[in-house]
This record gives sequence, structure tokens and C-alpha cells, in this order.
Amino acid sequence: MKTEMLSDLSLDLTKEYPRSPREKLGPYVVAARTLDKCRAELNDTAGEYHYNCPLDKEFFDFTGVDANAFKEAVQEGRDDEEMVEWIQANSHKHSEETLVQWNNSLRYKRISELANDTQVFLENYIDECLPKGAIVYHWFDVYDIEEKRIQN
Repeated sequence: MKTEMLSDLSLDLTKEYPRSPREKLGPYVVAARTLDKCRAELNDTAGEYHYNCPLDKEFFDFTGVDANAFKEAVQEGRDDEEMVEWIQANSHKHSEETLVQWNNSLRYKRISELANDTQVFLENYIDECLPKGAIVYHWFDVYDIEEKRIQN
């Protein structure tokens, strides 16, 4: 039954995109996308997407949620609301101000503010995967341009 629920909740990322990193799950940016990728990985429909990538780790580091524990909770077939409750029960407690600041720091983070290895990776990734001449202002733009949420 739980496997069926997981299958029903899971996107096929070989045919559609996960949610934008800008879209929130509960109070957190990135979390909805992380959840989509985790469900797809568990359902063997992740395609080229990777769960627990550097972007996901930003969410895990901030919340203190363990990526393996998150995956186990997802595997139980929890829907979005149940995952929000689970995250809140298993994460560091932050003030609303701290949450808003963290969300905005990620939403508006420039590639030049990322770790050097991530900058190198994205430099090549942008050239390879985004339309020629695409203008990238913020880290999240890379995902939203590639996944056609931003017309550039």
C-alpha cells in the first residue's frame, strides 16, 4: 500500500521536471524539489536528476535533517503535508526571520558566491545545458531556465 502511495506521489523525471527550487514546501525553498527528486529516485524515475546533490544539501544543512532519514520518511508514502510535518518535527527550530533570510539568501545567491568546485561545475553546465546566450543572474536561474520556467 505504501509503495503504491509513493508511486502515485512520484513524478517521472524522465518526462517532466521537478518543482523549481524557488517553490516552497512548508517554509523552505528547495524542499519541494528535494522531495520530488527523492520520490523519483525511490520510484526509479529520477532520470538524470540526483537526490542529495549540493542543492539538496543546502536544505539538509540548514534544517539539520539527515538525508537518509528524509528518504526513509518519503519511502513511507507521505504526501506533501505529511512531509512538512515530518520536517518540522525533525529539523532545527528557526525563527521566522532566520527562515526568511535563509530562503532569500538561496533565492538570490549568485554563482560567484558558491564554492569553487560548484562554480567550475556550473560554468561548464551552463555552456552545455542552457540555451546559447542565456543570462544567469542567480543560482536558481540555471534550473528555471533549463526547465523552461524562465524564458531568457
